[in-house]
Amino acid sequence: MRVAIAGAGYVGLSNAVLLAQHNSVTVMEPNEDKVKKINSHISPIVDPDISSFLSTHALDLVATSDEQLAYSKADYVLIATPTDYDETARRFDTSTVEQVIASVRKFSKTAIIVIKSTVPIGFTNYVSEIFRDDNIFFSPEFLREGQALHDCLYPSRIIVGHSLMAKNNINASKIVDLLIAGVQSNQPNTLIMGASEAEAVKLFANAYLAMRVGFFNEMDTYAELKGLNTREIIEGVGLDPRIGLFYNNPSYGYGGYCLPKDSKQLLSNYNDVPQNLISAIVTANETRKSFIVSQVLKRKPKIVGIYRLTMKSGSDNFRESSIQDIMQMLAEHNLQVVIYEPILESQYYRGFEVISDLERFIESSDVILANRTNEEISAYSEKVYTRDLYMKN
Repeated sequence: MRVAIAGAGYVGLSNAVLLAQHNSVTVMEPNEDKVKKINSHISPIVDPDISSFLSTHALDLVATSDEQLAYSKADYVLIATPTDYDETARRFDTSTVEQVIASVRKFSKTAIIVIKSTVPIGFTNYVSEIFRDDNIFFSPEFLREGQALHDCLYPSRIIVGHSLMAKNNINASKIVDLLIAGVQSNQPNTLIMGASEAEAVKLFANAYLAMRVGFFNEMDTYAELKGLNTREIIEGVGLDPRIGLFYNNPSYGYGGYCLPKDSKQLLSNYNDVPQNLISAIVTANETRKSFIVSQVLKRKPKIVGIYRLTMKSGSDNFRESSIQDIMQMLAEHNLQVVIYEPILESQYYRGFEVISDLERFIESSDVILANRTNEEISAYSEKVYTRDLYMKN
C-alpha cells in the first residue's frame, strides 16, 4: 500500500516507521530541515527506537515538502498535525487538520483519510459533512513521548472510528489491518466504533491519566505538609491491584503536549453536562503549581535555578511543561530565575537567563528546582527541591 503521513512529530513519525515496514510511506512535512534529516535516516525528534529503526532497518520511507507528491498516489493518508488548545475559543485549533483534508482531496478523491491528531468530540462527523466525504476516519493514538515507536509496535489497543456518513465499516476494518500489520506484540485488542466515541476515548483516557497524576501529587502535598513519608504511602496504596504501582511518581504537575490540552478540551465538551471531577482535574494542576511555589518561598532564596525545562527524562520537548508556569509565578514574587537546559542554544528563554555551564548554574542558585532528578544533579541535594521519588517519568 502507498501511505502518506501529514506531520513529522512523534505521532506522525512513529506511525510512518511502523507502516514503512510493509508499505511505501511518504512523510509530508513543510519543515525542510526535518525532511533532510528523515531522508538521511536521522530522527528529527528524540526517540531511541525511531532513531534505531531509521538507521538500521530496511524501511520504504521518504519525506517531502511537496503535497502533490505525497498525496496524489496515496491509498491512505494519516493526519498527525498539531491541534493546540485555543484558550480564547476554549477548543482545539483544528485548522491544520482541515487544511490537510482539503489538500488531500485536491490531489486525490479516493485516498482513505485517517485522522490521528487529537480533536474535539464530534469533529470527524463535522468535517465529513463539510467535505461531503464518507472516507474520513478517526484513529486515536496512545503514545508516550520518547517511547512513541515502542507504543506503536506494542499497542495497548487499536481503535478506528467511522463517521456517520460511512456507508459500512469495510474501510475501517482495512485501516485496522493496515495498522496491525507492523506491530510486534501478540494480537492487540482492536475496536471499531463511531468516530465521536473514538474521539471521546482519547480525551477521557488522557483526562484519567491527568487525574492520576493529580491524585498522587495531592497525596504528596498532604504527606509533605504533615511530615509523612510519601513513598511508603504510595507503595501501600499501590499494592492494591485495582490501583497498581505505576504512574505514581510525584511531580510539579502534569504537562507536555497532551494531558493539559486534552483535559481542557474535555471540560469544554462538558459545557451543558453536569460534572465536578473534570473541572477538578484541570484546577488541581494549578493548585499543585502554587503549592510548589509556596514551598520554594519558605526557603527565602534570592536566585532560583531551574534544572531542565523538559517534563520527562530522555525528552527534548518542554512544551506546556509545568515548570514554566512555576518560573513565571516565582518571577511575580520578585525572585531571580535562571535556567539550565542543555538543548537551549540562546542565552535567554522567555526573558530568563540560560546558564549553559552546570557548575556555574549550581553556584549561582540558592534553590534548584528539578522536576525529575538524575545522577548529575543528585550530588547537590542540599540545594535541590524535588518531589521525584523514583527517578522515572
